[in-house]
Amino acid sequence: MMHDRKTQLTIDCYLSQGCQSEEALKISIVAALEREGIKADVNFYRINDAEALLRGLSGSPSVFINGKELQPSGTIGFS
Repeated sequence: MMHDRKTQLTIDCYLSQGCQSEEALKISIVAALEREGIKADVNFYRINDAEALLRGLSGSPSVFINGKELQPSGTIGFS
């Protein structure tokens, strides 16, 4: 995906209550943004299984860039 280096992105990360991936995910996102020279608003949300089901999330973490999920849809479940 090509982006103008000045394009503002919003990255939303949804994690289950017990997900241990938050710190590693933060490091990976920061490194990728720095490497590409892209600015982004990055948000992390801890949510429960009911909210994950309502949102149709496919796993934990689930990452969205400008509202589009990175992982292919159709995979059901949140752990």
